[in-house]
Amino acid sequence: MKKRNVYLFVIVLFVALAGSILLSLALGSKNIPIEDVLRRVFNASQDSFDGAIIQQRMVRTVFALLAGAALAVSALLMQSLTRNPVADPSILGVNAGAALAVVAGITFFHIASADQFILFAIVGAAITTAFVYTIASVGREGATPMKLALAGAVSNGAIASLINMLVLPQAESLTNFRHWQVGSVHGATWDHILLLLPFIVFGFLLAMYVAPSLNAIALGDDMATGLGVKVKRIRFLTVLAAVTLAGSITALAGPIGFVGLMVPHLLRLLFKDNIKLLIPLSMITGATLLCFADTIGRIIARPAEVEVGILTALIGAPLFIYVVIKSKVKSL
Repeated sequence: MKKRNVYLFVIVLFVALAGSILLSLALGSKNIPIEDVLRRVFNASQDSFDGAIIQQRMVRTVFALLAGAALAVSALLMQSLTRNPVADPSILGVNAGAALAVVAGITFFHIASADQFILFAIVGAAITTAFVYTIASVGREGATPMKLALAGAVSNGAIASLINMLVLPQAESLTNFRHWQVGSVHGATWDHILLLLPFIVFGFLLAMYVAPSLNAIALGDDMATGLGVKVKRIRFLTVLAAVTLAGSITALAGPIGFVGLMVPHLLRLLFKDNIKLLIPLSMITGATLLCFADTIGRIIARPAEVEVGILTALIGAPLFIYVVIKSKVKSL
């Protein structure tokens, strides 16, 4: 794509992002006029009913933006690392590890608060990823894309069996786990966002750091080594960035699918494989997409709502299948 068209695309993205934020604050079980939103957004009073609604939606909107950006960048890193255009962090067991830790916490420690879910899910995702990466690293070649994919697939299958073993006999555990597993952004508070923010910022900074090296690795390990890239070190840092981003979001929101899978794949069709460019574009596109999806989920079933994890799957699955068929899923 020509540089002029890139600039135009970025402008369109920012307009869409601004529109998604305004609609997220204005629409829901009670609609608020856009002009009222603009007037109240910086000085909404809890004494005002509309102001209180906007304040609540503001937290949800900010978390949806962070979640969409983090999931998209995390999947982009995994697709680049594994050279698999349909990869996402679940290939390393992030979602499965977080889910197993949450189930174990519910079953054995009776956790119920969001803070406890965050703690258990992050620890579970980190331990599972470390386990998968350690298995894949055995041998002289280290953690190659193929070995990472195979180790992740085997680990995910084993963890799914453990989850079923823990959940099925426990009706209460099954109920609590099901609520978390759906994937939602409505349970966030400012305290939760502040708790996760250091992980998210660290993940974004690390992603930008490894981006030039990932561009070199895309040419092949031998070529990257010849260009001075320490391939094993960059692979480890890429995994760390992807897991930090996806694990922190999954800890609070649960596993939200297809956002991370769709966004990088669609952007690659337009901008090829320049990771330095794709990372910021993925952040903006992922944030916009998830914010729009959450807003749609709130208005199609009023006064109830459809959780964003369900909506992204309903929209994303057929769209992604269409894209895969049209593009014939060429390897990276």
